[in-house]
Amino acid sequence: MNIASPSPCSSSSSFPSALPWLSLLPLPPSPSTSTTSSKPARPFSLRAQPTATDLSLPSDKKTNDDQTLLSLLRQRKTEQAWTLYSQSPHLPTPTCLSRLVAQLSYQATPQSLARARTIITRLRNERQLHRLDANSLGLLASASAKSGHTLYASSLIKSMLRSGYLPHVKAWSAVVSRLSTESPSESISLFDSVTRRVRRFADPSIVADSKPDTAAYNAVLNACANLGDKSKFLKLFDEMHEWGCEPDVLTYNVMIKLCARADRKDLLVFVLERIIERGIRFCMTTLHSLVAAYVGFDDLETAEKIVQAMREGRNDLCKILRDANLEDLKQAKEDDDYDDYDLEDEKEEDMEDLSKRKIDDVVFEKLLPNLIEPSSEPLLLPKVYAPNSRIYTTLMKGYMKAGRVTDTVRTLEAMRHQDDKASHPDHVTYTTVVSAFVKAGLMDRAREVLAEMTRICVPANRITYNILLKGYCQQLQIDKAKELLREMADDAGIKPDVVSYNILIDGCILIDDSAGALVFFNKMREQGITPTKISYTTLMKAFALSGQPKLANKVFDEMLRDPRVKVDLVAWNMLVEGYCRLGLVEEAKKVIQRMKENGFYPNVATYGSLVNGIAVARKPGEALLLWKEIKERCEMKEEGKNSYSDSPPPLKPDEGLLDSLADICVRAAFFKKALEIVACMEENGIPPNKTKYKKIYVEMHSRMFTSKHASQARQDRRIEKKRAAEAFKFWLGLPNSYYGSEWEYEPPQR
Repeated sequence: MNIASPSPCSSSSSFPSALPWLSLLPLPPSPSTSTTSSKPARPFSLRAQPTATDLSLPSDKKTNDDQTLLSLLRQRKTEQAWTLYSQSPHLPTPTCLSRLVAQLSYQATPQSLARARTIITRLRNERQLHRLDANSLGLLASASAKSGHTLYASSLIKSMLRSGYLPHVKAWSAVVSRLSTESPSESISLFDSVTRRVRRFADPSIVADSKPDTAAYNAVLNACANLGDKSKFLKLFDEMHEWGCEPDVLTYNVMIKLCARADRKDLLVFVLERIIERGIRFCMTTLHSLVAAYVGFDDLETAEKIVQAMREGRNDLCKILRDANLEDLKQAKEDDDYDDYDLEDEKEEDMEDLSKRKIDDVVFEKLLPNLIEPSSEPLLLPKVYAPNSRIYTTLMKGYMKAGRVTDTVRTLEAMRHQDDKASHPDHVTYTTVVSAFVKAGLMDRAREVLAEMTRICVPANRITYNILLKGYCQQLQIDKAKELLREMADDAGIKPDVVSYNILIDGCILIDDSAGALVFFNKMREQGITPTKISYTTLMKAFALSGQPKLANKVFDEMLRDPRVKVDLVAWNMLVEGYCRLGLVEEAKKVIQRMKENGFYPNVATYGSLVNGIAVARKPGEALLLWKEIKERCEMKEEGKNSYSDSPPPLKPDEGLLDSLADICVRAAFFKKALEIVACMEENGIPPNKTKYKKIYVEMHSRMFTSKHASQARQDRRIEKKRAAEAFKFWLGLPNSYYGSEWEYEPPQR
């Protein structure tokens, strides 16, 4: 059955021979060419690919160039082929273009991938993208994903689907895998798009190279675990059998992560026993996942027991985990007996937890059938496993997080004396120890560890140096940070990255050195390092905090012009903060208006900066207008709100925002508004600071309305304000006169 012409890259001497998984996926058979009755459920077609002809050049000249280019590509002379392509005014043949993109992608260097992307851009602009085959596009997508250009890789896969091609599973699953950690929702969406398209083919043999395999499912299941989406995880897990995929040990490792995300420490032992029950080939990654899960739960005691059992050569880890579950149940019962003082609230929370747990149980009972009928005796591991450096390092990270520096160092010493070389400390282990010392403020000890790494030939990496840089900056030792930066580049031969410079810029902020921050920013760009969103906002912060909002605005404008950076709400807020620190409320309001016009709505941080600016400018009238806007957004209901409307999202105020607003209103004698703000605080579970407001009232307003020389007309005008003051005094508990029921303050019903 002749379904489609063979790939241009399929000759015996061609480049992709080293990449057997890349092949051009044939299009669905049309009724005229198919010799069988099977047809795709929803066939889709491609435009006919016309033969490229460039009349601007003599045909002989063009043919010679194409033959020369193809010869260079077959000899793997990619650099010369690129030079010839870039100098030629016409487009090469589809065969040459596809091979050139494939070979540039296979090199996977930043320069080669950038060149491949320029070819794609040119073809898109000239509407000639159909000249490339699925091999080249799939390889470029895979290489881009692995090099960190995940969104670009995702757009390539989607472009292939729109054009009627299906990439090889190894190409699209590589993109799904990278997206699973960077953008889990996008990862799931891309997986669904590919599998939905594959299902349109009635003949499975046509799409055999594109249908999902176990590795693809592990990637998308990892995305579900990162999101904590248990229902989607179960749905995809059940679909694996439909495609002939069987769960492997990595599938269950991802399930361990899902249990951790779902806060179900009690299920970890059942995942381990399920692996043993099914006879799945075991690996150290599972044991590492278990230790990491218990460290994540802050259960260092159980993590220590697992590592100690492995050191002792025991294979009864399931028994250890079951015993740990029993201890947790016993402790939970004791806590329940002790915490009977707030029975009503506890009962309501318990009902919510019980409902959530029942929903989880339905999912996990399907994922882990042994959860319903566990084995009578704890299962044993198929063999004994000794802890490796990765497991030790994970336990050390738990110690570091808990501030247990001594235990971190003790574990390092134990690793040094292990007979098994796989248990010896590596650069990650030493970096963890450095982090522990830096977190404890012991910079001298941290430098000693760095010196030891050099002495024993365990090279420190950029992460190690960045941690030390951050430690010096946090201790305001910028000179030592600069010296370390020099050592990093000159002695260790490690080029600082954007994270290194962001740390130094932030360190300059801590010592109020905006000029120094600008020097590091410019030095970073001189070295060809692209500033990130954090770089721009950190420099803006330096100028905003030093009272230079105009310079912060210039940085913001440059950020807007940088196509590699997307301005976010943090950048807008930093600009607002710069003006508000000087009390320039009108300028700040103009920034907020621009922000709204660009699709960003103020959040609590935005309003908080504006309130502080109003206080500095002593413009209490602005506080009334701001409170009106905040009040409207607080009263908005999430239910029934049109997600496509232009109205701002609901706002949940915090204590700082409401307290600052109330402070301004009390000082300005806006007592009615102050009571509204106080009511809002109590509705949001924020206790108002009565002592503070009482002090302000006594100091500023205790003699209000006591003048005996005020005219009757003036006294009449002050009646409403006086009643508000009496209501506020009543709330404060100060002596007050009787007032009408309409002013009666009633706390919200909880």
